[in-house]
Amino acid sequence: MEPPCRARAMTSAARIPRDADPIASPCISICRMDPVAGSVADRAAGGLCVGCLRTLDEIVEWGTASDDRKRLILQAIAQRGPA
Repeated sequence: MEPPCRARAMTSAARIPRDADPIASPCISICRMDPVAGSVADRAAGGLCVGCLRTLDEIVEWGTASDDRKRLILQAIAQRGPA
């Protein structure tokens, strides 16, 4: 069974906004990096946040990212979750 924080993150990530919708941060205020989570590339980038499943680079980038880039990040989060 997945921890509640991961289930919440996946629920949020599964609802990728349409073009006209504002794109909210996937952060759920459970901010802790897991250095062994994710793919080989994710681990090389420092792992994933256990709350929102983003890499450190994605977290840093979010504030200045375009809406298109934010949608790509949300798609990556959705792909990282359990099948």
